[in-house]
Amino acid sequence: MLIMTFCATALLIHLVSLGWIYRRKTRTRKATHPAQTARPAVSILRPFCGIENNLETTLRSTFLLDWPVYEVVFCVEDADDPAIPLVRRLMTEHPDVPSSLLVGNSRVSVNPKLNNLVKGWEAARYPWVVLADSNVLAPKDYLAQLFARWEPDTGMVCSPPVGSAPAGFAAEVEAAWLNSFQARWQMLADEIGFGFAQGKTMLFHRGLIDRAGGFARLADEVAEDAASTKIVREAGLSVRLVDIPFPQPLGRRTWQGIWRRQLRWARLRRVSFPLFFLPEILVGGAFPFAAAIAGSVAGLWSPAAVLAYGAIWYGCELLVIRAFGWPLGRDTPLALVLRDLALPVLWVSAWFGNGFVWRGHSMAVQQHLSPRNAYRLRHAIDRTKAKARAFRSAWH
Repeated sequence: MLIMTFCATALLIHLVSLGWIYRRKTRTRKATHPAQTARPAVSILRPFCGIENNLETTLRSTFLLDWPVYEVVFCVEDADDPAIPLVRRLMTEHPDVPSSLLVGNSRVSVNPKLNNLVKGWEAARYPWVVLADSNVLAPKDYLAQLFARWEPDTGMVCSPPVGSAPAGFAAEVEAAWLNSFQARWQMLADEIGFGFAQGKTMLFHRGLIDRAGGFARLADEVAEDAASTKIVREAGLSVRLVDIPFPQPLGRRTWQGIWRRQLRWARLRRVSFPLFFLPEILVGGAFPFAAAIAGSVAGLWSPAAVLAYGAIWYGCELLVIRAFGWPLGRDTPLALVLRDLALPVLWVSAWFGNGFVWRGHSMAVQQHLSPRNAYRLRHAIDRTKAKARAFRSAWH
């Protein structure tokens, strides 16, 4: 009875979670906040570092948005970065969209992405700011979708990444991990009022960050999205997610790269939101199927019943993948199974070790900003503000 109850409960939770996010695909929301209809001016900050898969496509999409007034601020650390010529060419090809390229780095945080963004934050001309990673593909209604989720109690609107255009089976597995697993559970958390930020895309009003202590507050955590989530919740506000997450073109991936990325994210979740990380080991299909197979061996039900259980489990997930238009091919069912088999291993691995490498930078998930570094960060931001004022004067 315990085995049967566990299998039935796991399947019910699985189906409810899939059905709940499917509602987001079909639901029509009514405007409840002026920001949803006013279409205010926006500053989009896009940090980049090196040449990535589909980089030209993702960065070009920033210039093609259906929005009346916005600017694009590109931020790069190294003046010799190989992607700079591409960015300059895109800026030249789209003179109708105000854009700028800021080069330099303020090494005042353990987070290299944050160090890269300080100058962009201070140079941004508008109070509404979007932080968008370089590998996010922005649809034409990118800003409209973000503002559509801005409600009276909102402090930030984000989007988890969903994998698109996978090349090869490894990328198929990463798409299965990103889409109907991570994005699904993050959207479900949003539905029940526990939404949390994802650094791929973040929209907020800079007034909230300024009242919380300024951009330096984002250095309180290793990951800026975790720090942003805590700032929003401290203000008594909520993090919202777009109804349909924005795609990240994957291209070709390596197994090692997928594992490192997932392990990094798992370790960050373990440290930043431990109570939410604890039950992650139970949400995949590995344990329910192990229990179902054990029940079959014990004679509780036939092997055909186990196969039917699997058909329902993965069949419904495949229907949701198809409904959202996520990558779906003949290898997708196998990719879903491999993902679920890897989840318990990932969860256990996340508890052993704190280090990881991100874009060539060695980091640790439990690093925090010391008082001395906090002072250095604020001092660096003051210097950057002076440069930004000069930049805006030159702009005009």
